[in-house]
Amino acid sequence: MFGGVAGYAAISTRVRAMYSDLLSPQEMIRLSESADFLALVTALKATPYGKYLAGFKDNELTPRRVVHALKKRLSDSYYSVVQQAPEQSRPLVKQLYRYFEVGNLKAVLRSIQTVSAWNPEVQTWDRVREILFPFGSFTTIPAQAMVESGNVSSAVELLKGSPYEAPMSFAMKRFSAEQNLFPIEVALDLDYWRALWSATKRLSGKDQEVGVKIIGSLLDMNNLMWVIRYKVYHKLSEEELINYTLPFGYRVKDTDIRAIASGADIASVVSRIYPGIADINALLEHPQSGLPKLEQQLKRQVIKTCLAAFLGNPFHIGIPLAYLLLFDFEVQDLIVLIEAKSSNMADEDYRPLLLKTSVVQ
Repeated sequence: MFGGVAGYAAISTRVRAMYSDLLSPQEMIRLSESADFLALVTALKATPYGKYLAGFKDNELTPRRVVHALKKRLSDSYYSVVQQAPEQSRPLVKQLYRYFEVGNLKAVLRSIQTVSAWNPEVQTWDRVREILFPFGSFTTIPAQAMVESGNVSSAVELLKGSPYEAPMSFAMKRFSAEQNLFPIEVALDLDYWRALWSATKRLSGKDQEVGVKIIGSLLDMNNLMWVIRYKVYHKLSEEELINYTLPFGYRVKDTDIRAIASGADIASVVSRIYPGIADINALLEHPQSGLPKLEQQLKRQVIKTCLAAFLGNPFHIGIPLAYLLLFDFEVQDLIVLIEAKSSNMADEDYRPLLLKTSVVQ
């Protein structure tokens, strides 16, 4: 117990200070009332995001650049927490952060597959770099070299020795036959979540207890949405559904995934796991609009789990994990606002998508 207190005293204090810099629901509402994109950016400059936007002139503030600046602040916070995390829990925080590297890897592969033949290599990399998460010095993928390699097979060869070599090697067999990135992306996702869950289960005591709740709630959301989308949109077979999902979780069990895969009523399964989510049948009747709303409801369940981590005993990894996930959800909200304000979207179309304004803090 003394080791836990000694290990977490400093990081707990630091993370709570960082947590206080997150936007309140009231601040998010005020930002959502901005008249347009430039007004939103002006309001953001008066928040802790301000220093990340200070270097831009007004004519340089495109939605893409503003989003990149917001993500840079999130990246810096991840880096800070990784550096301060006690040795026994640092692998988990680093693996959580790798979610964004997996996203970068997918973006790189998509860009390679879709790039026009006439685009110069340097111009192509400049365009791709703008959409990548600013992962920083922890990155293990040679993104520029992959883009400039010119094709997916050559790019994947550059991943030898990286954490992605094994899953990519296995998935490339199907890619070579089908020229479809779907099996590669599935393999990357499954490998990432398996590693994250393993890192969580390797913790002990209070770290594992709280870590399993927080990471498990996030894993549950992804796994449940995977199986529903694969079944509703892609019409995959029962065997494929099982192969493309995870056999573990916190509230969502392997039996639940297999039940949906075998044809059980999806609404009944989801309602049993999450009795607090209303109108699931209605959401599933119109999946194009309903499934994003269901995912928002599941994200709110994750947020509530994260907020609960700040109550009681502070000497565990739950507080850093919860802070990072809450920060990520905040950035997701801000991206919704940036896209809405830059495209003159009607209030009623984007306000329901905001997470922070609808969860009690």
